[in-house]
Parts: sequence; C-alpha cells; structure tokens
Amino acid sequence: METTQQRDERLWRIAKARAGFKCHLIIYLVINMGLWMVWFLSDRDMPGSAPWPLGPSLGWGIALALQYFNTYHKDTFDNTLKRI
Repeated sequence: METTQQRDERLWRIAKARAGFKCHLIIYLVINMGLWMVWFLSDRDMPGSAPWPLGPSLGWGIALALQYFNTYHKDTFDNTLKRI
C-alpha cells in the first residue's frame, strides 16, 4: 500500500517531467522558428537541395516525440517493486 508521502513524491516527479517537456517544447518551437527564418531570409535558391533546417527540425522533433511518449504515456514513475 502506498503512503501519502510516497504518493506525493510520485506526483511531484510526474509534474516535474511534464513541466520539463513543456519547457523543451517551447525551446524547440522558438529555436526552429529562428532557424527557418534564417533559411527563408537567406539565399535559398540552391537547385536540387533540401532546406538545411530540415535536418535539425526532424532530428530534434523525433527526440521530442520520444520525450513526450515517456512523459505522458509510459509509467516510469511507479515506486512499487514487483516480485516474481
């Protein structure tokens, strides 16, 4: 049975993880908007090439999606030990 203190610590860890994800999401959006604006305002008329901010946006986006899954859909904050 879980005590009130264990429950509060678990809820605190969940809240910290969710706040951290939201902070990373905001940073991702701001930085990527800046990268895409630099690309848009610079010489982007190179034939046959993909936009250079595409790589960082996709790579960082995949990492952010994994963080979202771990934060909201995976219960890694459980304190109970399961005995076999």
